[in-house]
Amino acid sequence: LLAADEVFCVGQPVAFVVAETYEACREALALIEVDIEPRPAVTDIHQGIQANSYIGDTHVIERGSVQASLDASAHRVQGEASSGGQEHFYLETHAALAIPGEDRQIHVSSSTQHPSEVQTLVAEVLGWGRSRVTVECPRMGGGFGGKETQAAQWACLAAIAAVELGRPVKVWLARDDDMSYTGRRHPFYSTYDVGFDDDGRITALSADLFADAGWATDLSLSILDRGLFHMDNCYWLPNVRLRGFVVRTNRISNTAFRGFGGPQGMVVMEQILERVASHLGLDPLEVRRVNQYQPGQTTPYGQPVEDNRIPRIFDELVASSDLYERRAAVQAFNEAHRFRKRGIAITPVKFGISF
Repeated sequence: LLAADEVFCVGQPVAFVVAETYEACREALALIEVDIEPRPAVTDIHQGIQANSYIGDTHVIERGSVQASLDASAHRVQGEASSGGQEHFYLETHAALAIPGEDRQIHVSSSTQHPSEVQTLVAEVLGWGRSRVTVECPRMGGGFGGKETQAAQWACLAAIAAVELGRPVKVWLARDDDMSYTGRRHPFYSTYDVGFDDDGRITALSADLFADAGWATDLSLSILDRGLFHMDNCYWLPNVRLRGFVVRTNRISNTAFRGFGGPQGMVVMEQILERVASHLGLDPLEVRRVNQYQPGQTTPYGQPVEDNRIPRIFDELVASSDLYERRAAVQAFNEAHRFRKRGIAITPVKFGISF
């Protein structure tokens, strides 16, 4: 049996120990002095921004003359928007059962949305070829993105123990442990600077999106991209600059969640339109209508918007839902009740299922 440990200082290995037993290895490491530099914990996205704590490069989508158009706009508003995290709360917590087979074979039953990734990572930690690892998802018990990447670690732990012990091993997280150890929807923080005309039509937009990745990358870069791709939602932005940043914080590593960044981007755009309507004293419904995509227009990333049914659906729903009458009833109710309030709104959604 050989055991090896490395000690790292400022990212560089300063010692490498090989011993015949694990205990001897630990004893050798105990003789090595290591200087540790305590650093303040980054516990939220704002601290991460201040500390310049980022993962990966800045992602940018840009079109037109943004600054000149902002400066020339009849009206201009700056603001910020935040959306918090969200726990998946799948019915079954993370679970994996690993059963060793003959001739270095293993069968893993995993509650996962990504069996092939579990297969790849189990094979990697065991040092085997993937053909020796069979992964089955007998059921998922709910996932919603929470088991796209983060099911793999529990399957790997079960597989390592099963191979070492030569017997089946099951890892099944208690609910409190699952919610403590695994990631959730990425919190986003965004800032924006928007220019618009007297009708509420957007003439220019500059926005920065910050995604709280937690301590590890996981799928954060792709989730940030989808947030950027969905910032326009259903609206034409002639001059636009969107920048995206993945912020590293010392918290649980956030992961995929249904919508995968799309909702975090769209909610910023919808808040911008609400601010535009409030600034001009216009009906938010009409501001949304005047900004909707028209034939021949393209997204900020250059994709033609074809088969656009949003204007038709929007108008049909306004009519069929009796929106104006119901909105008047809501207003009357709110005026008559001090503490109980009601609301009604219509919001279009464009969601691209691919990248």
